[in-house]
Amino acid sequence: MNDSTDPRPVVLDLWCELQCPDCHRALADVHALRARYGDRLEVRLRHFPLEKHRHAYAAAQAAEEAWAQGDAWAYVEAVLAGTAELTERGERFLLQVAREQGLDAEEFDTALIDGRHLLTVDADQAEGKAIGVTGTPTYVIGGERLDGGRSQEGLRGRIEAIADRLLAGHSPA
Repeated sequence: MNDSTDPRPVVLDLWCELQCPDCHRALADVHALRARYGDRLEVRLRHFPLEKHRHAYAAAQAAEEAWAQGDAWAYVEAVLAGTAELTERGERFLLQVAREQGLDAEEFDTALIDGRHLLTVDADQAEGKAIGVTGTPTYVIGGERLDGGRSQEGLRGRIEAIADRLLAGHSPA
């Protein structure tokens, strides 16, 4: 259990695929969790592009470029909101979202060509496979894997119960 003065937040890894409509729906839970826990919960996006979605791998790389440019969550949310458009337009859509978010779209284009974020995406995907991630969204908190790929029903409540238990170790006894 963590020391009562431990300032580190509880970490929630969200294994996500940016062409996945279920991951878009999962954002409502992520927003609710952030509202409830604030900076006591760190939500980390982990990439798990699925082979069935042709543009998911490029979208994961683009999200990493958004992180490099300083504002990934807004970019990720905008891409997830346009999963149908991503399916139809691919990289053109990713660059459009970058421009709309005020990011350097030319640098996005270069990053997608030169593959500078490939290792990060590959590492996330390999780690996900190693811990048993098979679909998205999948959450990992406190060492527990919660698979939302089949159903997201009840997941937020389970995440909250785990977070509450973990955070109890952060507060004075």
